This record gives sequence, C-alpha cells and structure tokens, in this order.
Amino acid sequence: MEIHMKQSKTSQGKNILEGTPTVISTRALNRALLARQMLLTREQLPVLNAVERLVGMQAQDPNAPYFGLFARLEQFLPEELSQLIQDRKVVRIALMRSTIHLVSSHDCLYLRPLVQSVHERGLKGSYGKYIYNLDVKEVAKAGRTMVETKPLTFKELGKQLNDKWPDFDPAALAAVVRTSVPLVQLPPRGLWGESGQAVHTSAEAWLGNSLSSKSVLDDMILRYLAAFGPASVQDIQTWSGLTRLSETVERLLPQLVNFHDNQGNELFDIPDAPRPDENILSPPRFLGGFDNMLLSYANRKRIIDEDYHKLVFTKNGIIKPTILIDGFVSGIWKVKREQGILKLIIQLFKQLSNHEYNTLTDEGSRLLDFITSEEVPREIVFL
Repeated sequence: MEIHMKQSKTSQGKNILEGTPTVISTRALNRALLARQMLLTREQLPVLNAVERLVGMQAQDPNAPYFGLFARLEQFLPEELSQLIQDRKVVRIALMRSTIHLVSSHDCLYLRPLVQSVHERGLKGSYGKYIYNLDVKEVAKAGRTMVETKPLTFKELGKQLNDKWPDFDPAALAAVVRTSVPLVQLPPRGLWGESGQAVHTSAEAWLGNSLSSKSVLDDMILRYLAAFGPASVQDIQTWSGLTRLSETVERLLPQLVNFHDNQGNELFDIPDAPRPDENILSPPRFLGGFDNMLLSYANRKRIIDEDYHKLVFTKNGIIKPTILIDGFVSGIWKVKREQGILKLIIQLFKQLSNHEYNTLTDEGSRLLDFITSEEVPREIVFL
C-alpha cells in the first residue's frame, strides 16, 4: 500500500543526521494523531481505503469498527462494511499483539507473516507448559485440514484435536493451530446487526491466496508512523507486539525526521506527514471499544490522561467505548434499550463548557441516528 500524506503545517523536525530534534508538545502530538486518524474532520473515503490507512482496526468487539468508521468517515453506512466482510475484501484475524483486527484481505496476507513471532511468544507464555513434548507441526497440519474441511469454533477444533492427542489440553491444542495457521473468523461474526460464534478457517482457504512472501517489516513500520506518528521505538513495539525494533528503525533513519516529546523521548516520523497546529479545533467524537489509538503507544498521554486510564481499561481486559472532547479521552458511553427508548448513556470525566456540551449532544444525536433508522423514542442521558 502506498503512503500519501499531506504536507505538514508545523515544524518538520530534524533529519536524524542534522542535529538537535525539535520538542513537540503533547497537544501537538494529539493533533497529529487526530489528523492521521481522520478525526479532526470526517473524510470522504471508501471504507476499504480507510481500513487500510489505519493499518486495520481493533475488533475484539464486533461492533467497534463500525463506530470507529462512523467517527471518521462522511456518510458511512454500516452495510458498507458488512458487505466487504461478506465479499471477503476485509477479514477478522489475530494480528498485531496477537489480538483480533479487522483488515483488508491484502493486509491479512501481507501483515500476518510479519507478526508470527508475536503469536509464537504468546503461545509459549500462555500454554508452554501444556504443550511440552507435543509435535506442534503435526498438530498444526491436522488443525489446518480440519478447519479447511469445515470451519470450526476453537472449542470444536480443540475437541477434534483432543481425539487425536488425548493427553493434551484441548484449548492448548487449538491455540497451537491459531499460532501456526492464519485463522480468519467467518461471517455472520462481525456483521452489523447480526451475531454468531467465532467460526474459523484458514486465510488461504477463505481468500484463495497464500500469505505474502514479500512482506517487509520496514513498510509495516512506515505505515504505522503514517497512521500514528510521531512515535518512539517503544510505541511501535507496543502497537505491533514485536520486540527489538531499534535496529529496524535505525535502518529507516535516512527516510525519517525526529522529535523529542516533553519527557525527552525520541520520536520518529515521516517527513511530510500531517502535524497540524496544536490549537486547531477538534470536534467531539464517540469511539468504539478497543480503539487502536488507546492501544498503540507505550506512552498514551497524547490521547488519554493517566488519571482516566482505570475508568476506561477494566481489570478483565475490556477497553470501553470512549468520548473525545478537544481531542482527548474525556468520558465513556454505552447504548441500551429501556422500556422502548433507545438511550445513549454518557459518563463524563470532567466538566464541559456550554459549547462542548452542546456539540457533544449534537454528535450524540447523530450517533443514535447511525445506530438505528427506526422511528423509536431516543434519549441522551448524562450521568
């Protein structure tokens, strides 16, 4: 995928070899992130292009990508994304950080080989003691045949594998296949307004193509910077789940500019990527759960205050849907139907100005219109 970015309106930083980097404020980092994430202004962009620009979207919550695209695109209809899933142009697959992402079919085949070590490390950490002396390659081979013969849930896959390897834990056996075989989740899982268990087959069988043999880690890092930069090596590692990327970033230095943040951390970026003025206005936005902006940095200060972290990230690993006010996480939200009323329930973390309150209410009404076109009573509740 080619990277096309608009010319920056602020300091271009320093070429790595030119001397002391420019210090870039937290607020300026926030505005750079929002510009690249299409959150300063909704963009008119095909859904598939938007998903690729974001290098995929976190998708543990099946509805989260729909809300993420609603916040970023003009006139986005959920049926557009559902159709792409059904047409096999986008898929749900474990990728970065070994977590479920919604990506284009091209990126599925291109990115999956680059994060193989992340999956292997996760398998060792979670199931290492359960697969001691197991012939992993034979299990993976058998598992691939099973899911390509008939798509299976992990529970079904583990049970079938356990029939052949009765001395091993079924969940561990299924995890071996998930690690070694690129498994995609099939619809109706992930379709708007529908539900279904996560049923899997191999990416190769579903897409009729092999994993890319031309995947280049350098390109993956440049795409991350285009969507999330400026960023540190630690940020890139947090986003991808990969380790020891300093050498790879060093190889890219002639193509990059660098900055320091307020804490003195070195940040890298693409020279002509957008870095708007830090005082540019940012409208309120409702983000879905698990939005990648909250998961793609070692230092999250550019998007969420540390004091709010525990209000968004739960102990059992859930990341709640969030509200951006002036570009920063300032609340959480949920929708529920109660006595025939569709309610948008908003919990704010700080007091808003009258203007912020009014614009957030307007955006909330727009969100309810997106959720349903039914003529039902609607209500916005501030806790």
